[in-house]
Amino acid sequence: MSWMTRARRQARTRLARARQAAAAPPFPVDHAVDRSPRMITVERASTVDDGIPRGVRIAGAWAWRIILFVAAGYLLLRLIGVLRVVVIPVVVALLLAALFEPAAAALRRRGVNRSLAGGAVLVGGLLVVGGGLGLIVRTFVAQFDDLSAQVTQGVDEVQTWLSRGPLHLSQAQLSDGIERLQQAVTNNQGALTSGALSTAVTLGEMLAGFFVVLFTLFFFLRDGGQIWQFLCRLLPGPARAPIARAGHYSWHTLVSYVRATVLVAFVDAVGIGVGLAVLGVPLALPLAALVFLGAFIPVIGATLSGAVAVLVALVTVGPVKALIVLAIVIAVQQLEGHVLQPLIMGRAVALHPLAVILAIAIGVVAAGIVGGLVAVPLLAVANTAVRYLAAHPSAEAFVNFKDFSFFRVKPSGAHLVAGFGRIVDLKPEQFLTDLAGAEALLEAEQGAVDHMNEDHREAMNLYATRLLGGEPADWRCTGCDPDGMDMQSGAKTLRLDFPERVTNATALRKMLVRLAAEARARA
Repeated sequence: MSWMTRARRQARTRLARARQAAAAPPFPVDHAVDRSPRMITVERASTVDDGIPRGVRIAGAWAWRIILFVAAGYLLLRLIGVLRVVVIPVVVALLLAALFEPAAAALRRRGVNRSLAGGAVLVGGLLVVGGGLGLIVRTFVAQFDDLSAQVTQGVDEVQTWLSRGPLHLSQAQLSDGIERLQQAVTNNQGALTSGALSTAVTLGEMLAGFFVVLFTLFFFLRDGGQIWQFLCRLLPGPARAPIARAGHYSWHTLVSYVRATVLVAFVDAVGIGVGLAVLGVPLALPLAALVFLGAFIPVIGATLSGAVAVLVALVTVGPVKALIVLAIVIAVQQLEGHVLQPLIMGRAVALHPLAVILAIAIGVVAAGIVGGLVAVPLLAVANTAVRYLAAHPSAEAFVNFKDFSFFRVKPSGAHLVAGFGRIVDLKPEQFLTDLAGAEALLEAEQGAVDHMNEDHREAMNLYATRLLGGEPADWRCTGCDPDGMDMQSGAKTLRLDFPERVTNATALRKMLVRLAAEARARA
């Protein structure tokens, strides 16, 4: 080892020489020179804002920005209104692509050409829709004569009930009401004629929109991924990675929403249609199809279509069976709201009912019935994108790598190596969070997250610093589950485990209050 000792000595000698060579020359110190730090002050020129309170200045700055956003939104809605013949079919094609993409992807995985896969799925969808419409029209035509007689008889029964029932309307009052209705139709004949002409124009727009949907849907199924990559490349460099990630997860949300909505609509249609068929209500199949389409408008769609079924039952088979139909509709609605929606939709498309109602109202005002159909899925997509961007601000450094991909991992087990003699195999239920019985908590999760971030930032900092040993920072809540709460500040993340399992919003609030008190007690 003598050579190592010799090399070490030579290195130390060279290091000492280098330090001597780099030393500063011995300049004499002049103690007469004042070396205290100097401060130069410059008086700021007065401005008009000096006489305005700070709160007013902040409010004014926010006001013109809000006005700018509102103006931009208004111009965007006007542009969409002008181009509605193109925009609405493209949105409808996007929803259909979310429904049919899994089938097209399955064909591509089996070696089918992209164009052939997209065309096969498109033709198959057209055959299913065309066959269903043909069956519905055939049923309606076959039962039209019987329906006319039943409607006439039902109207007579309604008139009899109005005159002999609790309202006690006289025959003269009923005749006067019918004459007024006929007079109103006569007086508005010109408006009805112009309405018919506008309906013809609308039919022309619908035909054009139908072909736009077909062509757009084909290319979405064929080149959807390439189209999204092209759109992302048009964005500024720093925005490409976050928008690409948000779009990826938003697409999965849209696929989940469309699948769940189709399944829920099918269950509604089968439940109400079978009830109508058993009770002998005419046009059971067309009414079931109406319920199926109405279910695509959440909360109110199936209710309105069910009301139509009740009215048809009232004028065709009498009030008793109409009440039974009403009970069936209510039962199906309860099944949908309390079982199907939480079970099938899950956390991916969790939206507050008020947000759903407002989105439908805005969609109907902006684009009519089609706007009501597409409003909720667009809101679900936007909700997913915003939540993802807020929870994952990093990862731009590696998202552009060629081997970067998104994976959804569903673990079937785990192998834990915790030291000598502590090697065990774990089952999924031993390390995954059990969500059974926590549907109420999952539904209230987003509201709880927003409430903590907006009103209890101090409590979030207490959890992070005094319970988890984190550094003081802008800690925010990113999610919660029955076992704990996730927290994030920039690229740092923390997990606050709950001492006890919580399954609803009330238990979550009590647990957070309890943990906040414990954190303050550790001061």
